[in-house]
Amino acid sequence: MIAIDPETPGGPEVLRPVERPVPKPGPGEVLIKVAAAGVNRPDVVQRMGGYPPPPGAPSIPGLEVAGQVVAANGLAEEALIGQPVCALIAGGGYAEYAVAPAGSCLIVPEALSMVEAAAMPETLFTVWVNLFERAFVGDGDMVLLHGGTSGIGTMAIALGKLFGLRMIVTCGSDEKCERARALGAEVAINYKTQDFVEEVRKATDSKGVAAVIDMVGGDYLPRNLRCLAEEGRHVSIAVQRGATAEIPIFDIMRRRLTLTGSTLRPRSVEFKQLVADELDRMVWPQVREGRLKPVIDATFPLAEAAQAHARMEAGDHVGKIVLTVGE
Repeated sequence: MIAIDPETPGGPEVLRPVERPVPKPGPGEVLIKVAAAGVNRPDVVQRMGGYPPPPGAPSIPGLEVAGQVVAANGLAEEALIGQPVCALIAGGGYAEYAVAPAGSCLIVPEALSMVEAAAMPETLFTVWVNLFERAFVGDGDMVLLHGGTSGIGTMAIALGKLFGLRMIVTCGSDEKCERARALGAEVAINYKTQDFVEEVRKATDSKGVAAVIDMVGGDYLPRNLRCLAEEGRHVSIAVQRGATAEIPIFDIMRRRLTLTGSTLRPRSVEFKQLVADELDRMVWPQVREGRLKPVIDATFPLAEAAQAHARMEAGDHVGKIVLTVGE
């Protein structure tokens, strides 16, 4: 099969098509003929040598795919053969075929194209786990999320609308703020020209938000804590500005704040299956009815993965970038 499997770390130019053996599904796994694969920030970090695949995962990047199941290993898994699915995987998505745990697959409904389906799993799993399980937000809660027009940001806004959340987001330009508001954010803050701490204070009548979803880290963390209401929850999901921060411990005690976070890729297959089951019950009915779709920024053929990464690194995208595979 054709795949993107760089032998050395480097810039986007290392993403060139090569031939690799078609993978074989292990017990409990299915083989997917890939129609489309989502591009995510961890793929970029892996390409640069900063995010090695977890043990047992393929070196081929790509954490989410959509396509048709063409083989399976296990009697229960064989029921998926011929089905259109999208799946969260630990790697291997930038290829004509990819292996996925059967439990991480969701059936693609008619309301979604394959490109849209490929753009769903990574952001949907990430947002669901961190926003609803780790931050345990509920109807009417106000949430601050950085990166409002990223794949995760646009998915969080969409899910927030469906579940009654009031979303405050930060973006890097007035144009992106406008897009975020059009997508459903109640407040969009240009972090380059505005102080997001002060803007959150104004938007919440000085009460603060119930939760912060942070992919920035570093010096943002103490500023984020100032945005939280009493009993507020801070969830770290990435560290784009640094993995360490100085925090006011007594303030955390006084206001009973919770600091937590998670990474998704290294989690067990069993955990991801539990999340998939929850999404199938709680979210997928909305997807089937066409009420939840990802925002697609751009698509590139698999052979142009380098251009897809260059677009992501430029930071001009709104929503998801997707690779198309095959016909």
